[in-house]
Amino acid sequence: MLEDVERWLNTRSWSVDDRPLKKIVAAKRSSNATVSVVLPALNEEATVGEIVAVIRRDLMLKVPLVDEIVVVDSGSTDRTSEVAAAAGARVVHRDDILPRLPAVPGKGEVLWRSLLVTSGDIVCFVDADLKEFSSDFVSGIVGPLLTDPGIDLVKAMYDRPLGEAAGQGGRVTELMARPLLNMHWPQLAGFVQPLGGEYAARRSLLEQLPFPVGYGVELGMLIDALHLVGLDALAQVDVGVRKHRHQDGQALGRMSAAIYRTAQLRLARGHLIRPSITQFERGEDGFEPRTYSVDTEERPPMADVAEYARRKAA
Repeated sequence: MLEDVERWLNTRSWSVDDRPLKKIVAAKRSSNATVSVVLPALNEEATVGEIVAVIRRDLMLKVPLVDEIVVVDSGSTDRTSEVAAAAGARVVHRDDILPRLPAVPGKGEVLWRSLLVTSGDIVCFVDADLKEFSSDFVSGIVGPLLTDPGIDLVKAMYDRPLGEAAGQGGRVTELMARPLLNMHWPQLAGFVQPLGGEYAARRSLLEQLPFPVGYGVELGMLIDALHLVGLDALAQVDVGVRKHRHQDGQALGRMSAAIYRTAQLRLARGHLIRPSITQFERGEDGFEPRTYSVDTEERPPMADVAEYARRKAA
C-alpha cells in the first residue's frame, strides 16, 4: 500500500461513533451551514417512504441537522412520488428541472439536476432503495464536513451482504472499480466503497465537477474531486451495514461498461471505439445477442450553467 494511502486511512477514515450527534449539531449551529439531503428515485415506492420518514424524524424533528429532504423522481411509474411526499419530502420531477435541456436517463443526470433545486451548503446523496435504513447514513457522512473545514467530500463505507452472504455485495466495485482505481489512481485505493451511493459534499465542490449522466457518476466524481481538492480533502465514515435491492448480472455488466468508459475518459479523453456493450441471453435457438448503448455523455460543472449562476446571484 502506498505510504500516503496508509496515512490517509489513519487520518481520514472514521466510524460514525467518532462524532456524537450533539457535537455535529453544535458544529452546524456555530457554522450556520445548511444541509440538503437528496434521494434520486426511480420506482422505489417500497423503500423511499421509510428512508424519508427516518431522516425527518431523527434529523429534523429530534435534532435540527437536516434542513431539507428532496426526492428527485426520474420518471417512476409506481407511487414513488406520492409515498415520498406523504413521508415529508419535497418531490421534484427530473424533467421539471432545467427544462430547456432535455433530460437523458441515468442516475448522474438526476444528481446533477438536483443542485438546481436544493439550497444546502452541504448536499448529501442517499440511494432510495435502502432497506432497514438508519439515519447514521446521513449524520455519519455529514459530520466531518461540519466539524472539519478541510474536508470537502465524504463517502459512506459499510458491509454489503448479498442475500445471507456477508461481504459479497458490491460486485462491480470488486471486479471493475477497485482494480481501476488501484492501477490508475492508487491514491484512491483506500476507499472501501468507491461506488457507494451515500456521500456528502460541499456545494462549492459539487458545482465545479462534471457529472457523468449514468452509473459512472460516483467514480467520476471521486477521481475529479481528487484532482481538484486533493486526497486530504476526501474522507470516509463507517456506518455499518447497507442492505438494498441487488441487480442481476447483465445489469451489472452494463453498469461496469459505463464505469469503465468514465475511467477511460479521465485517463486520456481518448477516442471511443465502440460506445456499446453486447451481452448474451439463451433463447429458443441458442444464445442471442443483446446490444446496449453505454452512457458516454457528461454534464458540465453546474457553475457553468447560466440558470444556476442566476440563482446564486439572486
